[in-house]
Amino acid sequence: MRQDNQLIVITHLSQLITLVIGFGSLILPLVLWLTQKDKVYEMDTHGKNIVNFQLSLIVYCIICVPLILLFGLGLLGFAVLGIIAIIFPIINAIRASRGEATSYPLSFNFIS
Repeated sequence: MRQDNQLIVITHLSQLITLVIGFGSLILPLVLWLTQKDKVYEMDTHGKNIVNFQLSLIVYCIICVPLILLFGLGLLGFAVLGIIAIIFPIINAIRASRGEATSYPLSFNFIS
C-alpha cells in the first residue's frame, strides 16, 4: 500500500461534484473508494466515512420532505443540510491533507 494524501483529499472534495453537475456526490466518492481502498493507505477508512455521510444526508433529506408538508420546517432543514454538505467535505479535505483524522457529524454508520 502507498500513502497518497492527495487522492484522499480528492475523494473528500469529490462530494462537491453535485454543485457542478447536480448529482454524483455519492457515486464519485464510492467509485474512488472501491477502486483504491486496497491500494492507498487509509483510503478504506476515509471512504467509509464519506459514503456513510452521503447516505446519512440522503436519509435526512427524506425526513425533511414530510416536514415541509407538516410544518414548513423542512425548508430550513434542507438549507442546513446544504450548508453541512458543502462545509464538512472542505474541512475534512484540509484535515486529510495534513494527515489528521476526519469525521463527519450526524453520520449514521451504514458501512463499518
